[in-house]
Amino acid sequence: MKIYRLLQGLSEKLQESNRSGFIIASRFSIQDSKSTSINNTEQKINFNDLRRRKMSVFTLSSDDALYYEYYPPKSDKGCTFVFFNALTADTSTWEAVIGPKVRAMGHGTLAYNMRGQIDSPFSPELTLDMDLIVDDASRLLTDIKPTQPILVGLSIGGLFAARNCLNGIDAAGLVLINTLRKDGPRLKWIGDALVRAVQVGGLDLFRDLFLPLLMNENWQKENRHNFLKPGGTYQPLDKKSGHYKLLAEAGRTSNWNLPYEKLEVPTLVITGLEDHVFLERNIVDDLFSLIPNGRRVDMPDAGHLIPAEKPEELSDILLTFAKEVA
Repeated sequence: MKIYRLLQGLSEKLQESNRSGFIIASRFSIQDSKSTSINNTEQKINFNDLRRRKMSVFTLSSDDALYYEYYPPKSDKGCTFVFFNALTADTSTWEAVIGPKVRAMGHGTLAYNMRGQIDSPFSPELTLDMDLIVDDASRLLTDIKPTQPILVGLSIGGLFAARNCLNGIDAAGLVLINTLRKDGPRLKWIGDALVRAVQVGGLDLFRDLFLPLLMNENWQKENRHNFLKPGGTYQPLDKKSGHYKLLAEAGRTSNWNLPYEKLEVPTLVITGLEDHVFLERNIVDDLFSLIPNGRRVDMPDAGHLIPAEKPEELSDILLTFAKEVA
């Protein structure tokens, strides 16, 4: 019930501010089924609205920006956890529990929404692919210059974080949460299936189909009543929307063949063993063995979206890692 009230409250907040709230994922929001996405005109209006509300925005062009939330460390020894979202999430993935908890221990945080996510508008002609997302993150980090950054990526967000490390971003540490996977027919099929689901029934259908496979059983038991509701209808996701483009472009075309052996930064690999979509244990074992300075935590009672399922436990794991690398 606590999670559902949080979901409900955020959904109402999104609707009041006239924004499209179609986040899935780890997460704590419920999509307005009548809400599709924002076209280019609405994107520009939303961009201007960001400025009026004096929100933290890193401007990329006249039509493109990244919304971010930055809190520098309070302690001289503090690190800055830099959070990389999954494709259909937003900053509140981290800010509900994890951000406040690590800040209470003197650390800083930087969470941002990639182009196409809430409050991060994009030019409609852009392809929202891996290269663009990685470059955007690099530009944001170069501008803010967070102290002792520890890059923390959820799912494909870990891929983007790792590529920033490989591209020369100076980081104190790297955390990959349910990231390790290999390109191949199975991964391509999953990517195509996710896109087909939102083409047919939007993120509502996506959630109804995939959350039982992505989330742990305790979460399913507590939240099952919020999904597959009798008489419910589905609406396709607008193909011009940010979340559709992220799933169809970055989600299907990203290069997962990371040179893990070149990750010199201390790297923590966190794996939820109840992930029944992306987890292939033998592949995780093989890829982890390539990381020169690797640490590993397996969570037997967590699935794919650990910040929603086990935020307190994940916070403690991040704090322990910060003590090791700071």
